Amino acid sequence: MYVLGIESSCDETAVAIYQPSKGLIAHTLYSQIATHAEYGGVVPELASRDHIRKLVPLIRTVLKEAELTAKDIEGIAYTAGPGLMGSLLVGAATAQSLAWTWQIPAIAVHHMEGHLLAPMLEDNPPAYPFVALLISGGHTMLIEVRAIGEYRLLGESLDDAAGEAFDKTAKLLGLDYPGGPKLAELARKGQSRFKFPRPMTDRPGLEFSFSGLKTFTMNALHATEQNEQDKADIAFAFQQAVAETLSIKCKRALQQTQLKTLVVAGGVSANHEIRRQLQQMAVKEGAEIRFPRPEFCTDNGAMIAYAGCQRLMAGQTQDLEIFARPRWPMEQLISL
Repeated sequence: MYVLGIESSCDETAVAIYQPSKGLIAHTLYSQIATHAEYGGVVPELASRDHIRKLVPLIRTVLKEAELTAKDIEGIAYTAGPGLMGSLLVGAATAQSLAWTWQIPAIAVHHMEGHLLAPMLEDNPPAYPFVALLISGGHTMLIEVRAIGEYRLLGESLDDAAGEAFDKTAKLLGLDYPGGPKLAELARKGQSRFKFPRPMTDRPGLEFSFSGLKTFTMNALHATEQNEQDKADIAFAFQQAVAETLSIKCKRALQQTQLKTLVVAGGVSANHEIRRQLQQMAVKEGAEIRFPRPEFCTDNGAMIAYAGCQRLMAGQTQDLEIFARPRWPMEQLISL
């Protein structure tokens, strides 16, 4: 089964083709960073319009790269949520229109399930069960994964997600959009001068809270001359605080579930310091840790094609309804 995957949940238009025995056949992505940079963040209406312009040409591109035609595609998977409603509708409407035209099944894919399963695209995928840490601009979640669709939420952020905290802190430091990668780059020049709190690590539980770090950053910045070294030192301290907080919570999750595999996915999982601290923790715990390759950490069509292919092969399909949910709890997903 050749499955076409479409991702359009936010500010990246991505398309891929996956086939179970051959793996990932082709994938391509168009980023809207330049479009939204002058506004300092994603403008939903502009994102939707860009998806409309780019999606069909990208589908043609990926078919050509794979040396396939529309007749070869046997299923379509598309991101149905969570995400920006307008952007989701572009992908959903396109996918369902093609499915009707080509007379093939379509399947709605949960964006975070796509991220969770992204490490399965690697040559040596992790085995079930495992603990998954999903860290992105909109989500920070710890999940016990028994199989595809068998998910138990262990803990999540009570306010800002880790990626959101990175972006807001970067804005406080005067960094351009996208703020997260810029802050990580600035932190490389920083020194261990400030001590930021590790929120919610002094109490039991697996919930997260990162909004307070933004306030702490603002207060620390106002107490300095706000030169480049001051900002670098603050960026360093902020990143260390987030990375150590994630590491502490993941350690607890592994101990509570008695599992020995940790999967880390989502856009923030590309951060080098977070990876380093989580890897150190895993070694001490005698656990195995898996990350997707950097290009599959951020939003991409490959993870949607893979997740959709698994569900289509299990016999799951949907009718021609254009299905999109800006909010969609993972607990509502059906197990295979």
